[in-house]
Amino acid sequence: MLHDTGKRYVPREVLDKPGPLLAHERQLVEAHAAVGATMLLQAGLHAEAAIVRNHHERWDGTGYPDRLRGDAIPLESRIILVADTFDAMTSDRPYRAAIPPALALAEIERVAGSQLDPSAAALVRDVV
Repeated sequence: MLHDTGKRYVPREVLDKPGPLLAHERQLVEAHAAVGATMLLQAGLHAEAAIVRNHHERWDGTGYPDRLRGDAIPLESRIILVADTFDAMTSDRPYRAAIPPALALAEIERVAGSQLDPSAAALVRDVV
């Protein structure tokens, strides 16, 4: 996916690590948003670069890379974060098994208004 294009520069052993990430590994993973944005800027995709850069920003300002909050986060980035969150929870990962879609929806509803834009979070129920 275009939003995770920067992950191609994160070592596979970090992305597939079955346990908790070390601080330097977390930095590598978190850098993928900015790296992907830089790649898109170099390709002349300026609007897309802003969306990719901000797709891990959280509604309450606790995300990365710029700790943006609320409406300062591009709407497209907020929607991608909700979709990415749902996908992450409902897909098997090296560090945990997938959860059923109903549980993922409940978790998205729980964090709407803190981690996720409540309007974007409400959209996922209509799609799933």
